[in-house]
Amino acid sequence: MTAVAYLLIPVLLFGGLFATCFFREPRRLLNGLLFNLFAITVLTAAAGLILGSNNRLLIAVSATLFIILLLVIGVLFALHLVWLLWNARVVWRREGHSLGNALTLLLALALLLLEIAASVGRGFLPDPVYNGLAVFFSLSIAYELVALYNFLTALVLYNLYRPRRDKDFLIVLGAGLLGGDKVSPLLAARINAGIKFYDKQLAKTGKRATLVFSGGQGADEKLPEGLAMQRFAVAQGVPEADTLVEDASKTTYQNMLFSKRLIERQVKGAPYKAAFFTNNYHLLRAGIFARAAGLAANGVGAATSFYFLPNAVIREYLAFVVIHKRRHIVIIGLIAALGLAIALQQALM
Repeated sequence: MTAVAYLLIPVLLFGGLFATCFFREPRRLLNGLLFNLFAITVLTAAAGLILGSNNRLLIAVSATLFIILLLVIGVLFALHLVWLLWNARVVWRREGHSLGNALTLLLALALLLLEIAASVGRGFLPDPVYNGLAVFFSLSIAYELVALYNFLTALVLYNLYRPRRDKDFLIVLGAGLLGGDKVSPLLAARINAGIKFYDKQLAKTGKRATLVFSGGQGADEKLPEGLAMQRFAVAQGVPEADTLVEDASKTTYQNMLFSKRLIERQVKGAPYKAAFFTNNYHLLRAGIFARAAGLAANGVGAATSFYFLPNAVIREYLAFVVIHKRRHIVIIGLIAALGLAIALQQALM
């Protein structure tokens, strides 16, 4: 077997696994991991082929691009605190001072405290304790960064997936109302994404879909979110006859489950096709909840202001950490055990 074949086998293996898993079920975190493994094998194969070509110009250009990439990554890591604090300031100015809008600030403060502790800890802690803690925090942060990167990859891939324009029902997920009765810009983006799909499907295929506006009434809201969303869509020109309101849900899972029940009452056992609409950062978690509710629907993500994305993505990742908390607890526990073992070994030496 040639060297080229050895390089291509892992590419074909992970590429096939990713394609099979993604197109069979795009609503999974596993797709992010498989795609990243596929990308690593592609880059490794490309490096091997370039080095094996003995083409000095090609090798020099590739090496230069690789060094530039490393420098860019290095600069981003060096300025991560500055960027996080700047983003926190922008979000607080535009969205208000709340805990939900302070995640980039809290992350920056946590990283700053870790860096300060790492720099001054050696002078106060015995070497075995310091080294054990250094291993624990270093490996824990590395694990969370890898998990975050896999999550981001799965999120981007799912946002690139596009449902076919053959749907019977279009479910728009609710969000909080401004002043208790007005559709917020964030929620309007979701509604407009649903209306856009509705209009394009009607123009392209002639098939008229039903928009399902899903959202209950919060304690600080004057009417159910679903009703406010319906009124907003009708004001945009959507026929009221092509809308339904689900006004009991309080969570994303309930959005999916209650909308599914409402649709099934409408179709009375007949098969149907559905899609859902939410903001792009929320798309993957919504898809996973749709799967958990038994709803055969994929989603379309509405655009979100760039300055708001870091905060929103961190919140989404933390939600996934809670969903998969057992896995994270086990892995962090194993890392803690390794750090303790290293500390004890050094203390007994």
